[in-house]
Amino acid sequence: MQSRPELPVYGRDEDRPIRRHHSASYYAHRVKESLTTRVSKLVCSIFLGLLAIVGLITFILWLSLRPHRPRIFLNDFSVPALGQGIGGPENAQINFKVTARNSNQGIGVYYDASQVTVYYQEQSIGGYQVLTPFYQQPKNSTIFASMLSGSSLTVTGSQWKQMQNDRTRGPVIFRLELTSTIRFKISSWNSKRHRMHANCPVGVGQDGMILPAYMDKRCPVYFS
Repeated sequence: MQSRPELPVYGRDEDRPIRRHHSASYYAHRVKESLTTRVSKLVCSIFLGLLAIVGLITFILWLSLRPHRPRIFLNDFSVPALGQGIGGPENAQINFKVTARNSNQGIGVYYDASQVTVYYQEQSIGGYQVLTPFYQQPKNSTIFASMLSGSSLTVTGSQWKQMQNDRTRGPVIFRLELTSTIRFKISSWNSKRHRMHANCPVGVGQDGMILPAYMDKRCPVYFS
């Protein structure tokens, strides 16, 4: 037979469980604590929500006002005398055209000084300097174009001979570097000066003209 579970037996009043009766002040205190907790949670939620909204607005403003570097494109480059295959370095000249594009919306760019240098086998063979500072409006482009010859071109006899040898085997590779000291203008505020470098590799064919693969190509840009 299965034994039945024993039930508690209370023989005397003092053996019975004691039921506690709380006073009105106790319940009032509990209600007050509950309201305080709810109000604190509500205040924290409102504060965190406002903080998130302010952070989002700040991030959007930062994205819209953050200056972007100018975009540099190499449009044209030629060494006519190299294509003709006659003469020496004293007859050489280099023609180039570079476009600097300000893609910023509402942010202008000051160009305090600019220098264009042409390299062959990582040795400078000529340069052109823009001495006059200028201001570039937002969503605007500026063209750097010139011809290097005479004293602005420093091609040696051995370099010219090497260029001609390269021409017989394929493209002649040069590098054009545009270096500028620029400042960004946001409303009435001007940024600090940045030293900008744009490196434009370029190859010319047997006719001394820029190859299609390098024409209007965007050049890598970095600050130093």
